[in-house]
Amino acid sequence: MTQAHQTAGRLIAVVGPSGVGKDSVMAGLQNALPHLHLVRRVITRAPGLGGEAYDAVTVAQFQAMVEDGAFAVHWGAHGLHYGIPIAVQHHLAAGTDCLANFSRKALPQAAAMFPRLIVLNITAKPDTIARRLAARGRETGSEIAHRLAQAEKPLPPGLNVVELANDGPLSQTVAQAVALLQPSSV
Repeated sequence: MTQAHQTAGRLIAVVGPSGVGKDSVMAGLQNALPHLHLVRRVITRAPGLGGEAYDAVTVAQFQAMVEDGAFAVHWGAHGLHYGIPIAVQHHLAAGTDCLANFSRKALPQAAAMFPRLIVLNITAKPDTIARRLAARGRETGSEIAHRLAQAEKPLPPGLNVVELANDGPLSQTVAQAVALLQPSSV
């Protein structure tokens, strides 16, 4: 491992099925570990739909950004396009750990790009996920059923994965995540 990689920050890719509580856990982690940089994704979603803070762009704008090299990693899922801005590399090079909401299918691309990648895989019981999805009111019953079916897909092999269950109180989940992520050398 080079000296640069020893002092570089870690990219913590947060994954888990829709409704598992990624945004809530990430906000809790940022409050508990203020030195973490929370990566703001670019998404081809209408602005102001709740959940995470993101930069909304059109598909045409997103494609132009891809062509301009604006993203370190980008992917499509659920009819949308998502991008992790290239600026994340500057934070990592400065030694700052970065927290980013990711897709499982983008993890191989992230692992190739970020040598100190950690995958924080958040899980919850199917009834917990279904209840959360219904409460946020963005999906129909059939869309919720589809998302639950997708929840059991495995992660790509060969990654540094930290497992975190989010069925109990958020404060308990965040405290467990902090304990799991505290070691600075991986």
